[in-house]
Amino acid sequence: MRLFKFLLIVPLLLLAAGCSSLGLLNAVLPKDAGSRLLAKDIAFGAEPRQRLDVYGPLEAAAGSRQDVVVFVYGGSWASGSRSDYSFAGRAFASQGFVTVIADYRLVPDHPYPDFVKDTAAAVAWAHRNAARFGGNPDRIFLVGHSAGAYNAAMVTLAPEFLQEEGLDVAAIKGFAGLAGPYDFLPLDPGAAQDAFGHLSAEALRRSQPINRVAASRQLPPFLLVTGDADETVRPRNTQRLAQALNESGNTAEVKLYPGVSHAELVLALSRPLRGRAPVLDDVVSFFRRQ
Repeated sequence: MRLFKFLLIVPLLLLAAGCSSLGLLNAVLPKDAGSRLLAKDIAFGAEPRQRLDVYGPLEAAAGSRQDVVVFVYGGSWASGSRSDYSFAGRAFASQGFVTVIADYRLVPDHPYPDFVKDTAAAVAWAHRNAARFGGNPDRIFLVGHSAGAYNAAMVTLAPEFLQEEGLDVAAIKGFAGLAGPYDFLPLDPGAAQDAFGHLSAEALRRSQPINRVAASRQLPPFLLVTGDADETVRPRNTQRLAQALNESGNTAEVKLYPGVSHAELVLALSRPLRGRAPVLDDVVSFFRRQ
């Protein structure tokens, strides 16, 4: 617990001095030894923010094909960098996954649906290119935190995004959402208003993942994870989406971690902070069961 508090307090102090707290935290966190960076700064589109990195296990059996994770970070659709989440890439890679972390375009220059389109394009890139890095293109799993969980949920639930990339939801074998906003109308001032405030009433309704659950379409299984101390994205988002999925004949499991906040949830993927919540173990176990 003392290490956890120290690692949180030091970056916040440096943030006040003009440094990036998450970037610094990512830099000082011990990385998983069983992982490596396979490729960096690969373009999956023409825009500067359409770049991705690929991580993989340190060792893999010759000729084997590893399951693929596409990890989508949060940041209120207004901030974030894949370089700040190498701890997440290495965490999944150490568990045997080829892991893709992509940037995406941000508000205010790129409101909805641009950031969702970029996530779909990153998934399509993974499907086309995973085999080059020892990955199995037929076993792709999505993981997202916060706004990134929203992006990944919309890619999974709203068929038009993958269809635009020549794919359908069958390309996704499982979804893990970490504290995602799935049902957040009416819009609060600030980040949500900046990202979605330009939409008509009907388009706004359709921008909500909970409104895109379709009983007529078989979806991949969902694992929805949150902490009961999350005051940024309330746990009701997780609970309502899980209920809608299960009532539609699909499958959703829920993990609610006592005393865990919004930021702690994703930081629990990092090696020294896993005692805070078993996020990595629960997500990996869920994927392996599929």
